[in-house]
Amino acid sequence: MATANSSAMMQLHRSERNMFSTSDDIVMMKQIQATHVPDGMGVEVNSILAVLTTIEDVLRLSTPNLPGVVHVQKGSQAQPDAHEEKATKGDFNDDLKRVAYSVNKISCEILCKCSGGGDALATTVAIFNILTNYSWEAKVVVALAALAMTYGEFSLVAHLDPTKPLAKLVALLKQLPDTIEREEMLKPMFDAFNNLITVMLDVTKCIIGFKKLPSQYIRPDMPTATADIPIAVYWTIRSIVACATQIAGLIEIGHEYIASTTDASELSSLAHKVSNMHSLLKKKLTVCLQLIVEPSDFLCMTEKQKQDELFQTIKSLFETPQVDNMKILKIFIYAKDNQPPLCFGSAERKASVDVLRGKNVLLFISDLDISHAELSVLYQKYHESRKHHQFEVVWLPVVDWSTPWDEATEKQFETNQSAMPWYSLSHPSFLDPAVIRYIKNEWRFNKKPMLVVLDPQGRVANPNALHMINIWGSRAFPFDSIREEDLWKAETWGMGLLADIIGTPVRDWTKDGKLIFLFGGEDIEWIRKFSKTVQDVAREANVTNLQMIYIGKSHPREKVHRNNTTIVAEKLSHTLQDLGLIRSFWVRLESMLLSKIQLGKAIEDDQIIREIRMMLSFDRSDQGWVVVSQGSAILAKAKGDILLRCFMEFDTWKDQVAPKGFILAMKDHLHALHSPSHYRLILPGTSEGIPQKVVCAECGCPMEKFIMYRCCND
Repeated sequence: MATANSSAMMQLHRSERNMFSTSDDIVMMKQIQATHVPDGMGVEVNSILAVLTTIEDVLRLSTPNLPGVVHVQKGSQAQPDAHEEKATKGDFNDDLKRVAYSVNKISCEILCKCSGGGDALATTVAIFNILTNYSWEAKVVVALAALAMTYGEFSLVAHLDPTKPLAKLVALLKQLPDTIEREEMLKPMFDAFNNLITVMLDVTKCIIGFKKLPSQYIRPDMPTATADIPIAVYWTIRSIVACATQIAGLIEIGHEYIASTTDASELSSLAHKVSNMHSLLKKKLTVCLQLIVEPSDFLCMTEKQKQDELFQTIKSLFETPQVDNMKILKIFIYAKDNQPPLCFGSAERKASVDVLRGKNVLLFISDLDISHAELSVLYQKYHESRKHHQFEVVWLPVVDWSTPWDEATEKQFETNQSAMPWYSLSHPSFLDPAVIRYIKNEWRFNKKPMLVVLDPQGRVANPNALHMINIWGSRAFPFDSIREEDLWKAETWGMGLLADIIGTPVRDWTKDGKLIFLFGGEDIEWIRKFSKTVQDVAREANVTNLQMIYIGKSHPREKVHRNNTTIVAEKLSHTLQDLGLIRSFWVRLESMLLSKIQLGKAIEDDQIIREIRMMLSFDRSDQGWVVVSQGSAILAKAKGDILLRCFMEFDTWKDQVAPKGFILAMKDHLHALHSPSHYRLILPGTSEGIPQKVVCAECGCPMEKFIMYRCCND
């Protein structure tokens, strides 16, 4: 089958040589090809077809109702109500807006240059210069739209002349001929005109047919099939110029117009040429469709082809500049069976994707197993930010459809949905498998929630803004990577940065220059002994500005809650009584690290990364730990047993307090006690940009990388 089709294609190549290979055509096509510089912002095939349908309807309705004139039959027999419905449809208006400037410019060009028998070749080249950034199929459709508008305006006034006073006066000023009175004289021209329009529409549809071929399935012997499209576009636009010349002639000469057999002959000659091109291109398109895939393979591959094609379309859309965010969002958020794909909060409040037009949109991507803690943090940041800024969040639930969708799963989805004060998909099935594939392959989604930011043009402004929102809240708006870079430039490592996470009272202590001991761990015996020892030393050394605060572990459980109760009862130190605040501290600290890594910062060259990495290593250990600062300046950080030993040996260094001061004496003794130790660092397996090489925060040796499975409650 494939061999026969390839042979057919070769025969078509041989048969076209006389038609497309004249020396004049070759010279002309070099000039036309030089004007073709597409910018990637072409109009989609479906949009082109929508515009083409309207062009057909305009041309059909514009054709004079003369005896013997064959009306354009290729378009849909749309009734006025259908046109009105189309004119009010948002997507259709968007399609026309993208090309409106070029359509109007070409309309003016052909009327001005075609009046008085202008140079058709020069006018054709001028049109190609206007259309330089369009694809080939878009060029011919936009040029046809300009002709339809020009002819439609002429026909509107001419047809309404007998019954409408305003139209009659305009026709008088334009000196338009009375087409009814001169039907016999004008008939040859309109016959040829109408026939040329018909074949131009035919060849345009054929050109669009080539564009609709799925590129990833086209075989190596198929590209030559599209090589003649540029010359077909050229002769179609050249024919448009010829039609416009006839219209301009009617407007210019008015009642003195005398139909020339030469005019009708030129239109007929062009119709014959374009018709031959259509016949050949149609045959090639038929062969191409047969070459795409063998019929026996088609049935089993069709669904995979659709998914692959949609996946490639999504990639292409993100790589191509867009006018707004609608194309991308309408692929991501697919309206099934004309149902509104979005709901706000509860499922009763439905919405279309149009509510997101021209806005910053944050795509909250997760599976159904969202922890209450993760959701509550985002909930808080969302309300905080929405007080000051305009943006929308949309939850895209990624579901594994290989597992059964039962009543319990439905309930889980509905519970999550009702807890969200932002938009969400009406149902997870509105997320196409190709979109899920894109999210997983391109955005590296793997269970861990992420927040992809799309700007008003649909560009990815931040691959995951959860980190920066956890750190800076509403200050992170508009949540793009540029803002993230700027915010980091204003930050320096110190207790001030940690105080911003913890809040009061540490923020006040930092401003007042207090000596602050920030410590954590779960061993209550170490906590009790460490706190009492530090307090005893502070009294003996007459240190009056000491403050201590316990911040537990990154996954606080009942043990941390009991520690808080004991610490308060025994007056050992300050605590964060709200376990949510403790969890938030560690989440924000980890977010700082991941934000830096996502921005491509090198661990060895960034002090904030190095310091946060050590604190996270402290938390992942089984021991207590301490960070000491005066004001914002961090003086020391170490494992708990080292700090405890330092203060238990106060007698050996208390003589140095008077000459050196308490802080320097403590630091010197702590340094003397220091011995190389090793840490472990655990990062989420889905973290973006995890470096291949990480060195130990303490000894500087390369760390080994292991795979670890940990329960979310561990």
